[in-house]
Amino acid sequence: MARFWIKFEEDKSSVFIAYFRSIGEEQEKAKKEAQEALKTIEHGLGDKKFFGGEKIGLADLALGWIAGWLGAMEESAGLKLLEPNMFPHLQTWIRNFKDVPEIKENIPHHDELLAYFKPLREKFIASSRS
Repeated sequence: MARFWIKFEEDKSSVFIAYFRSIGEEQEKAKKEAQEALKTIEHGLGDKKFFGGEKIGLADLALGWIAGWLGAMEESAGLKLLEPNMFPHLQTWIRNFKDVPEIKENIPHHDELLAYFKPLREKFIASSRS
């Protein structure tokens, strides 16, 4: 199962990058594609604490960027992807993932991620306009 999620993340990462790098109609299109990917993840996770059950595993680590980075990407892009009412299992998984001591000790703080993503997004937007 971990192989599936690792491959899925690899295949779908481009839609999240497109969402972050684009504006207007292009961003809306990328948002819909990214939310479809999140729906697949939500469905695959189901009611489990982690993708493999009660313990964190390789699939959780492969998708861990969602717990750490996606919020800062959303805030920088000014467009929400991970709506709580659309993705309740993912919201719970994010909390569970961040509560794992090894993750909690090493995951970047939201403010640090914003400091990284905001100028990066501005750079992408400026280059797309020129």
